[in-house]
Amino acid sequence: MKIPEIKLNDGNKIPQFGLGLWKIKTYEEIKIAFDSAIENGYTLFDSAQVYGNEEFLGRAIKESKIDRSKLFITTKIFISNFGHKKALKSFDESLKNLDMEYIDLILLHFPVTLLRKKTWLALEEIKESGRAKSIGVSNYTIRHLEEMKKYAKIIPAVNQVELHVFLQQPELIKYCLENNIVIEAYSPLAHGKAMYDKTVSEVASKYGKTYTQIMLRFLLEKGLVVIPKSTHPERIKENIEIFDFKLDEEDMKKLSKLDKNLRTCWDPTLVP
Repeated sequence: MKIPEIKLNDGNKIPQFGLGLWKIKTYEEIKIAFDSAIENGYTLFDSAQVYGNEEFLGRAIKESKIDRSKLFITTKIFISNFGHKKALKSFDESLKNLDMEYIDLILLHFPVTLLRKKTWLALEEIKESGRAKSIGVSNYTIRHLEEMKKYAKIIPAVNQVELHVFLQQPELIKYCLENNIVIEAYSPLAHGKAMYDKTVSEVASKYGKTYTQIMLRFLLEKGLVVIPKSTHPERIKENIEIFDFKLDEEDMKKLSKLDKNLRTCWDPTLVP
């Protein structure tokens, strides 16, 4: 199955669906998840420096003998590596860990107050060098993105944020759409903290799909990139089986009413 792609503001394309690798700590787990994902048509893999698994992902890719150009690899500069020089050095380390000549997408992991400008300028240098095809941010609010207009020569191609049926962030989605920034939804299943909603269950029954598949399809319908995390082959398969149906307008409206600002990760709205 060919996963749809979304064109970024720099002309590159990102698959609309991928595998998140947060909290996957061993090579054995990465290998199982990677192989299962590849078998089911995934090409986007989302890592980060703080996840501690870049090296494992690189090894799994090498052992698979898959053409590197067929994959879309993301990693993120962690907050302890913010600052111009530290960001450049840590990026070199990420390339070494992944055993790659380039990364498809590099993100700033969080809007660190005093260092985000210098670190973003380092990412611009990395992009210009060709070692990262696209650059973006993660956990940025409208305020942080507006601030970037004062210093950024390159606007972010992607803003990766927590987003799911119970945390819909409509104002942020609208802003990013208007500013040609693609939103990538992490934790799209809310870490399983709201898996008993009656409306979601009813919609799932209507389409003959699972609860999680409805949560994921809802985000696809909004034109977002979606990256659920799993290490279980059966769930990796289930998660991607959402391209054979569409939610109708009435059901989208029902699901839109479930927004309750449920954050299951860190809250960037408190960051000045």
